[in-house]
Amino acid sequence: MIKYLIKRILWMIPMLIGISLISFFIMHLAPGDITSSEASFNPKASEESRQKLRELYNLDKPVIVQYGLWLKRIVSLDFGNSFASHQRPVLWQTKDKNGNIIKGLIQESLPITLLINLIGIFLIFSISIILGTISAVKQNSIVDRSITFFIFVAFAIPGFWLALLLMYWTGVMNQWLPISGLHSLDYKSFSQVGQFFDLLKHLILPVSISMLSGLAGISLYVRNGMLDVLHQDFITTARSKGLKEKNIIFTHALKNAILPLITIIGLSIPGLIGGSVIAESIFAIPGMGKLFYDSVLMRDFPVIMGILTIGSVLTLIGTLIADIGYAWADPRIRKGLVK
Repeated sequence: MIKYLIKRILWMIPMLIGISLISFFIMHLAPGDITSSEASFNPKASEESRQKLRELYNLDKPVIVQYGLWLKRIVSLDFGNSFASHQRPVLWQTKDKNGNIIKGLIQESLPITLLINLIGIFLIFSISIILGTISAVKQNSIVDRSITFFIFVAFAIPGFWLALLLMYWTGVMNQWLPISGLHSLDYKSFSQVGQFFDLLKHLILPVSISMLSGLAGISLYVRNGMLDVLHQDFITTARSKGLKEKNIIFTHALKNAILPLITIIGLSIPGLIGGSVIAESIFAIPGMGKLFYDSVLMRDFPVIMGILTIGSVLTLIGTLIADIGYAWADPRIRKGLVK
């Protein structure tokens, strides 16, 4: 098992280089760059000034040379500075000439996105397992049909459309929930309890939108898995022995039905930083999703590559964790890895 882990971890290095190389070249295939964006805000910007900006950002060099310079910095975990006018560091905080601390863009945005997506993923798997199990146990009943109808409707509704609808209904018409940002204007004047509930109110809509499509898909996945397991011979044997139906469902059937979810949980790790792009953009939440969206529009290559690199690392780690978790849960796979 240890030998297998070492091989997988070593194999992640060329995989990461390959992913970053492909991402870097595809990113540069898009027309325009940061100089085009900056020039659009200043009609008087001359071609000479734009050329100086390209030289400053090394955009006048061949793409392979630009990638080499970027890769050289990445080895020392230096993601560089943003191309935007504020020139803030991409990853981690630094000090300016005056000794003032300047926070990194990812450092500032990541905790917000992690908070939203961790809550969303926890709710997705918790509610999905409950809905999928009930739907399978009550197969072909009115309960099963109602849950299945809800699942397909939730899966079919576009996230951005539902977000705008909920914003209008809960925020504009009834003023039940805030529709943008993470805090109220007078947030600092609240007590700690008041600040907690203010943050909670601002998170309800973004979390609901980010978890809806995942909730629908995984609920259906659990339902189908439970139906397959409930028709297995060992379930029939357990019932013939006189075991209680509750024990059969939760001890024997559910444990085997959710086994494939271990893979999905591992593959959900990259979604911790990129699973709320729509919610963050629509609700004006300064998280990783909105940062990535704004960076793409501005052609801010260092920020784009920084986020893509972190996402790639999380994807590889998630795949490894999924394999380890599956081997831990299934002795047959574990014995195969040891061999």
